[in-house]
Amino acid sequence: KKFGPFAPEIYRAPFPYAYRMGMSEVEAVEQCWAAFERMQIAGVDPETVAAVLIEPVQGEGGFIPVPVEFMRRLREFCTRNGSLLIVDEVQSGFGRTGTLFAIEQFGVEPDIIVAAKSIAAGMPLAATIGRARIMDCAHYGGVGGTYGGNPLACAAALATIDLIEREHLLERAKVIGQRIRARFEPLLADDSLDPPVGDVRGLGAMIGIELVKDRRKRTPAAAEEVLAILGRALERGVLAMRAGLYVNCIRLLVPLVITDDQLDEGLEVLIGAMRH
Repeated sequence: KKFGPFAPEIYRAPFPYAYRMGMSEVEAVEQCWAAFERMQIAGVDPETVAAVLIEPVQGEGGFIPVPVEFMRRLREFCTRNGSLLIVDEVQSGFGRTGTLFAIEQFGVEPDIIVAAKSIAAGMPLAATIGRARIMDCAHYGGVGGTYGGNPLACAAALATIDLIEREHLLERAKVIGQRIRARFEPLLADDSLDPPVGDVRGLGAMIGIELVKDRRKRTPAAAEEVLAILGRALERGVLAMRAGLYVNCIRLLVPLVITDDQLDEGLEVLIGAMRH
């Protein structure tokens, strides 16, 4: 929105967003895969597809995990077609989902992983991780950037890796996710909330809460309603962010070093803000 022009020869396929599509995950996979196959006939010759790029868990899209079967089919297509499977783990990477990278939970191996954000605990650093046969194709010094190899950021990344291992933060991410779900999933049946909770989803500590006007119709809550909730939470000392195609989701991506007491207090404030 309000940006462009965009790079040409990029084709966007529908994402299997089962909740918003109003169907089961299996049905969503079949429908979106059929659309992906039609695209190869009407939109782009598959032989010209250099790569398929996907987030294992959509970030700005509303913290939506890709169905495992859909990811498996993408891997199969890329292998058969000679295309690269590139996964964007800028938001989901480095322990957020209970594994160092979310793709580890899908039973497929990508050709390239794009990482940033949590890789250095807030310091400016990003990484492109790939198979040697791909990464070594560029001539020496052919790939670089202004912040590439920044020594301070690299030291922060090494310290982050050490902390994840020493404090067992991958396991901690799973516990955090369980505690969040335990608080929010009961709200799926709470009719006193306005707007009500329509869906609770995610992997590990990467949890999305989708708010709707009507649970049966799954009509998205107004962006202003969600903003009002976050405003009330802010007044009570808790920062949170929106996400989603309709900006009707609350995304929870708390620090993995958070204590149980801090987490419970924050969730209590957020739920209280949802109750006005």
